[in-house]
Amino acid sequence: MLAFIKSRVIGLKVLFVCSGNAYRSPVAEALLKKLRPDINVDSAGTDPAIPISETAKEYLARENAEQYLKKNPKGLDSKQLGEYDLIVAMEPRHKDAVLSKRPKCADKIVVWNIDDPYFLPRGHAEKVFRQIKGKVHELADSL
Repeated sequence: MLAFIKSRVIGLKVLFVCSGNAYRSPVAEALLKKLRPDINVDSAGTDPAIPISETAKEYLARENAEQYLKKNPKGLDSKQLGEYDLIVAMEPRHKDAVLSKRPKCADKIVVWNIDDPYFLPRGHAEKVFRQIKGKVHELADSL
C-alpha cells in the first residue's frame, strides 16, 4: 500500500482517527503537518465530545508544533472518507468505525495500536506522545 501512496505524494491526503479527537489523532496530525507540509493531513474522532487535551498542547509546544494543532475536535461523520489516501486508526475499533461508514476504505487503513492515555494510569500521556511521535516520523520518512 505505501508504494501506491508514494507514487501519489502530490495531493496526498492522510487522516488520523481516534476516539475523542482530543489527544492521539490531533497530536499525530500536528506532528505530520510540521514534518511534511506538502501533505494534506487531518484528524477525526469516532465520538468527539471533549476539548483538545491541554497535555497534548504542552507536548506539542515542546516540539514547536503547537501551531499545527486544531482548535476543536472533529467527528468522523464530518469527513469524506473516500477522499483520503491513507487512514491511520489508533486502535482496531477505530478501523471498524471507519469501515462501518465506508467499507471501500479497507485497503487504505493501517492500525497503530496506540492506547488512549485517558484510560491509562496517570503519567502515561508522555509515553503515548513518544509512541505517536515515533510512528509519525516513520510515516513521514516512508511517504
